[in-house]
Amino acid sequence: MYIGVDIGGTKIAAGLVSNEGKIIKQKSCSTKAERPFEIVVKDIIALIREVSIEAPPEKLLGIGIGIPGIANKRTGRVHECVNLGWRDVPLKAVLEEEFKLPVYIENDASAAGLAEYSIGSLKGTTNSIMLTLGTGVGGSFIINNRIYSGTNGLASEVGHMVVGDNFYRCNCGKLGCLETFASALALIKYTTKLLEEEPDNQSPLKKYVCNPEEELNAKIIFDYAKTGDEIALRAVNRLVKFLSIGISNLIYTLDPEIIAIGGGVSRAGDYLIDLLNKEVEEVKIFKAVPSARLVLARLGSEAGIVGAAMLCRFN
Repeated sequence: MYIGVDIGGTKIAAGLVSNEGKIIKQKSCSTKAERPFEIVVKDIIALIREVSIEAPPEKLLGIGIGIPGIANKRTGRVHECVNLGWRDVPLKAVLEEEFKLPVYIENDASAAGLAEYSIGSLKGTTNSIMLTLGTGVGGSFIINNRIYSGTNGLASEVGHMVVGDNFYRCNCGKLGCLETFASALALIKYTTKLLEEEPDNQSPLKKYVCNPEEELNAKIIFDYAKTGDEIALRAVNRLVKFLSIGISNLIYTLDPEIIAIGGGVSRAGDYLIDLLNKEVEEVKIFKAVPSARLVLARLGSEAGIVGAAMLCRFN
């Protein structure tokens, strides 16, 4: 058995996970990210203690942690978690001292990909990729049956691949990052821009701009695109166009068997996958050579805990 901890900007979730990737028990709490590391880590410790109660000590083999940032996998020091305000914190050392168990730390998107590789849509592959399309865009690479994070843990930061000019800058300061085209936030920003530029357009989406009590999200935009709404279709097609450029770059760099699409945007389901498959085929260079299949990720919100726990199994 393993402990998996998924640390997010708003929530920390921990679970007791079987060797086969089944969550036996899980608990969560608010992150309250404005607090210092020394306080937040006490909540992490408390959650681990709570979910590990049902595990015989001799069967508990390790603790895996997924973080929204970059860590040194060897030393376990977290280089940076922007949303948590962490910089160069000794997360591994603190937890190993507390629990006397090996602790493994990885970027949360990479951990989610490992979950899909272990029991989800990437199972059985040797080389595969998962893209997480949420507030930003994260990536996870499985190369020769192992997570590939790069020399300094930066390989998962695919959202900062530049794919074109855009009308706003990424939080990183660059212009044209993939996540400013293909994330849920990017879709909302572009849809809002179209609605503001075309006040006479009769799209039913106008109510989300005119009424501050109506909150626009990616699912709503995709739902209207499915009905043929012009504004929604233009926004979705733009997302698909630039996401396909990013996917093509990854295909011609790593040549994976499968690319799984997860995160909030993936709730558009087969509608999104069908659009992506068509667009990726359009921009394909070597028409006679098979390329990666695009599929939906299967595990949803459980991927963070399961993937973090599987870090213990695959290290």
